[in-house]
Amino acid sequence: MELFFKWIKQHLRIKRFLATTENAVKTQIWCAIATYVLIAIIKKELQLDASLYTCLQILSVSVFEKTHISCALQQTISHSDLHCHANQLILFDI
Repeated sequence: MELFFKWIKQHLRIKRFLATTENAVKTQIWCAIATYVLIAIIKKELQLDASLYTCLQILSVSVFEKTHISCALQQTISHSDLHCHANQLILFDI
């Protein structure tokens, strides 16, 4: 049981619990685990070299952008790849 909570503290991004009831805590932990597993599946399917933590950081920053996940998680985006963002305008063309 101790190892489970240690893993939760190290890998899941739960800063605080939104409620204190048993059901609320369980629900929040299950949501965090489901998110972690989905990111792990995406990392495996896209064959990314980045760590899961890095993938989570990138997705948390780009959560409100209209980009494909594969485009958001690529390390280097060339100028020709910017055309995959059809709804995105280029502010500075350097």
